[in-house]
Amino acid sequence: MESFGPAYFAKQRKGRDMHTHTVFFWLWYTTNDEKRKIFREGLEHLVQDPHVQSATIGEPAKTNRDVVENSYDFAIVVRFNTLNDHDAFQVGQHHDEFLERCKDLWSRVQVYDIESRQ
Repeated sequence: MESFGPAYFAKQRKGRDMHTHTVFFWLWYTTNDEKRKIFREGLEHLVQDPHVQSATIGEPAKTNRDVVENSYDFAIVVRFNTLNDHDAFQVGQHHDEFLERCKDLWSRVQVYDIESRQ
């Protein structure tokens, strides 16, 4: 079992920086199954951008705890090797196509970005 004490975190700092872009989407309440499918396909296309190192697309887990926020409809977690890769992704063709195809399907979007050492 690995300890998470000072030695662990010192080792982590020696790694490379990663940028993780986490986005939560709340779709309009009138969104039907066909539009939900279009939205998911849009997310799947979005993460095909060549700047993406890895990505996860999902819907809320059935976690039943007071501290869990699960009112959203879809979320993506996208990892980039650098902040520059993230910035290029934001202005890239896949992102533009996703916005064009899907922006009218959500009522709210919330983004959390983190920097980490790998």
